Amino acid sequence: MSKEKWGFIDSGDCSAAYNMAMDEALLNWQSNGEIPPIIRFYGWKPATLSIGYFQKAEAEIDLTEVKRQGLGFVRRPTGGRAVLHEHELTYSVIVPESYPGMPNTVTEAYRVISEGILRGFRNLGLAAYFSVPETEQEKAVLKSPKSSVCFDAPSWYELVVEGKKVAGSAQTRQKGVILQHGAILLELDEDKLFSVFKFSDERVKEKMKNNLKNKAVAINDLAGRKISILEAKQAFEKGFAEGLSIELEPFELNGEQLREVKDIAKNKYESDDWNFMR
Repeated sequence: MSKEKWGFIDSGDCSAAYNMAMDEALLNWQSNGEIPPIIRFYGWKPATLSIGYFQKAEAEIDLTEVKRQGLGFVRRPTGGRAVLHEHELTYSVIVPESYPGMPNTVTEAYRVISEGILRGFRNLGLAAYFSVPETEQEKAVLKSPKSSVCFDAPSWYELVVEGKKVAGSAQTRQKGVILQHGAILLELDEDKLFSVFKFSDERVKEKMKNNLKNKAVAINDLAGRKISILEAKQAFEKGFAEGLSIELEPFELNGEQLREVKDIAKNKYESDDWNFMR
């Protein structure tokens, strides 16, 4: 039986606004039936702090420090907590809600899509698995995470290796389309990450930082060797094909589509009205 064909895009390193605009444009085109389902890989230039759609930027983020370090800053169209995008492989999946076999609920769809990430970790020789909250206490924590930091906040069907979180993802559903995107860490700079958040005092900051070390880990720390971004891309491209039982074909945007992405980036994701709307 032939496999469904999806498009594959490797955007390389792009600005924060362009990255979010590209994901939004792909969602729009998918909604209009103009493109196949898409797997997209991308990076960030410069390194960027992205915050979830519902986060309060000025209350939670030290924006002066973000600017001082020359970091990009953007609000995502998806929920979740803040992520510092630097030494990582970022992915997005754009697929119709009506896609055959795609569950109706966010958590179950997340499980299906994340099978591709799970396979990617295993292709790198890492024994990843899904950790599911079981007790009522664990489920309650999901509804009110204490930290603004993504990798410190638990989620349903969390991908873990050796008991520690190895990928952070977020999902939105708009116009009949699922957009899920997330970060797969190659390296984690805890000092840099925590320098851009606001804390009530240094004691709380250090406690959160120590908690993160017990909760999250980067690929290179697990592998015991340096995995290049190219090796990671190959492992996860193959992982998505295996996990979703699909065939990936290169997909290129035409000139009109590229212009649309740039317009969305300029008019929305570069604007203070969007980034500081809460």
